[in-house]
Amino acid sequence: MTTKVHVVAQTGFGTGTNELYDRARPSYPAECLSYIRQVSKSTSPLNIVEIGAGTGIFTRALLAHSEWATNIGTLKAIEPSDGMRDVWSQTVDDNRSSIVKGTFDNTGVEDGWADLIIIAQAFHWCPDYGKASAEFGRILKKDGAVVFIWNLEDRDGAGWVAQLRDRIEVHEKGTPQFRLGLWRETFSTPQYISLFHPQEEEEWAYHLLASEQIVTDRAQSKSYIAVLPPDEKAKVVKDVKGILERGDGRVWINKEEGTYQYPYKTYIVVSRKK
Repeated sequence: MTTKVHVVAQTGFGTGTNELYDRARPSYPAECLSYIRQVSKSTSPLNIVEIGAGTGIFTRALLAHSEWATNIGTLKAIEPSDGMRDVWSQTVDDNRSSIVKGTFDNTGVEDGWADLIIIAQAFHWCPDYGKASAEFGRILKKDGAVVFIWNLEDRDGAGWVAQLRDRIEVHEKGTPQFRLGLWRETFSTPQYISLFHPQEEEEWAYHLLASEQIVTDRAQSKSYIAVLPPDEKAKVVKDVKGILERGDGRVWINKEEGTYQYPYKTYIVVSRKK
């Protein structure tokens, strides 16, 4: 039986929020995509399952990356949100890929089909880590692996980023955000332990391009901000703009154009099937 999608994820990523999400959220560093390619030792085109594929931000990055260009056989994207699947279908144009409705523990993929499962910016929403681990083990080939990847604003990278996160994270209201690490419970479930080796972890620190528009849009794309009443959301935007005006620790890229460095980190966790 499929577990339910978190209500804040359903609403905060529901129809009407997805265009902003796709426009505002960052893509993934090329070196991280290169790292993921090295996870699989197969030299044949890979069967990939991307769970929680969202609007296709990661899918598009993977399909466009030079090291992946001839290394993808079939990519099956799985996404529970109707609105996100609609945007994915509009923005991903590659006959090797397709998207269907599904969840972490009910992908609809046949047994032993996948070389890799990739989950980008999504697994922290998983409601049942044991069931998900069992599903991953079922659909992976013998030497397959799960790759979890997340981007996160680096609060240690600049004062304004720490202030930004402090301002928006007060609205999380108990949602299982990545930063809380609740998803790490996966690795101690009986299903995971029986099916997978201990996880391998890597992280990358870097800078993206920031502007007032980019930062405020990205803040509003957070699920827990998207669900706020209009007056509360407007207050968040006003406060974020105040933080950006002060600009504590800001490093300008082009002051005249209003662009500056946005400190980020990308985290990758790899779980190899036994």
